[in-house]
Amino acid sequence: MGVQKRVLIVDDHVAMRRAVTRVLESQQNIQVCGEAENGREAIDQAERLKPDLIVLDLSMPVMNGLEAARILRAMMPKTPILMYTSFAASNLAEEALAAGVSRVATKSSPPALINDLQMLLKNAA
Repeated sequence: MGVQKRVLIVDDHVAMRRAVTRVLESQQNIQVCGEAENGREAIDQAERLKPDLIVLDLSMPVMNGLEAARILRAMMPKTPILMYTSFAASNLAEEALAAGVSRVATKSSPPALINDLQMLLKNAA
């Protein structure tokens, strides 16, 4: 087995963080290195943990995913950010990409989330 990639999961719903953690840790090359429940926490955790990839929810209290993505992108320009959301609006994807998000995925499809994540990790290697 190769080196495990460290992933930070950011979502304000504990159940969703736990579900995403279970899905991601089913992949041999992924280790969830931390969790955060809002954008402000995500920035603190990312600074401390230096993850290889960040899975970021869009809609959160304190600081939403778009605001956090802008700051994270400036802090860690090479770290891919996968934004996942329940809202599938085309203008959202454009706004997210403009904020520095590498890819937008939907929460409704765990296999698609895994595929997107693996692709980003491979491209970041």
